[in-house]
Amino acid sequence: MDQRAQLLDAALACFSRTGIAGTSLRAMADEAGVTPALLHYYFGDKSRLVDALVDERLMPLFARLRAPMQQAGDDPGALVAAFVGGMTALVANNPWLPSLWVREVLTEGGALRELLVERVAPQIPVLLAGRFAAAQRAGRLNPDLDPRLLVVSLVGLTLFPAAGAPIWQRIFAGGDAGEGLPPLDADVLQRHTLALLQGGMEVHRAP
Repeated sequence: MDQRAQLLDAALACFSRTGIAGTSLRAMADEAGVTPALLHYYFGDKSRLVDALVDERLMPLFARLRAPMQQAGDDPGALVAAFVGGMTALVANNPWLPSLWVREVLTEGGALRELLVERVAPQIPVLLAGRFAAAQRAGRLNPDLDPRLLVVSLVGLTLFPAAGAPIWQRIFAGGDAGEGLPPLDADVLQRHTLALLQGGMEVHRAP
């Protein structure tokens, strides 16, 4: 890995722990084991570093997440499976993603909130909501669901549990609640999420 990529990795590690606003160039330099001058050499200032991080790390991740959903057509089960499977893989390969998302997108004043609205929303949330709406009109999605809120549920059932994993894994580490059940890992979360969502999406026919 080249030095510039290592600096971006160091920035991501710092941002996921302390947030973008709370991280100085010196802190990033210390994380990478270099001087602040090297960060200035590659990126100029912090805002340009954040721009590079968005363009070179975040947007490619979302592009990889979007690709299988484009191939799933309007089948709601396939769309959900593509999103949940894709997000599970993204989190496994990029463990900084959930905490960065919570800090910088969901939190008021987060530095990446506009990124969601302007660049990610047309690629993933709007695409999914449109496909879900088409499936609902075709009678293949529970009519009581709102296609837009189904997207919100997808995000909430994938990124939130991943961000809170250190907490709920400790809570359910022992005791009667987890007796006879496998450890709460990414595979268990994926199966649970798919079962919960796909069961709720079924169209229930009157007898």
